[in-house]
Amino acid sequence: MNVTLHDKSLEVRLTAAAKEALARRTAPLVAEMELLFSCLLRKRVHFGDDIDASTPVDGRLAVRFRPIMTRRCSVAEGGATPPSEGFPLENPRPYVPNWLAIDYRRGEWVGEFGYAE
Repeated sequence: MNVTLHDKSLEVRLTAAAKEALARRTAPLVAEMELLFSCLLRKRVHFGDDIDASTPVDGRLAVRFRPIMTRRCSVAEGGATPPSEGFPLENPRPYVPNWLAIDYRRGEWVGEFGYAE
């Protein structure tokens, strides 16, 4: 299924397990695609229930794109979440991914997004 996010088409791909888990929910799930700008780029998908500033895909799923930037560059911090802040982009369209894939494995939501078809 497709949704328009910041004037760009985003293909949302759900596995069969994700579709089943979404059907069991009573509230919409929000998949937030986070793009971290630092000395390196990092992509993460966070899942939650807060639908503020999100775009509905259907009655059970909403998405949003959140660019952030670290306050300093420290590769030594590894997987830790460095201090960061919102990174307002004048035109977020070029940074919005082309696709978002969502799965549900062992009771947890798993997601990834990308730019190449």
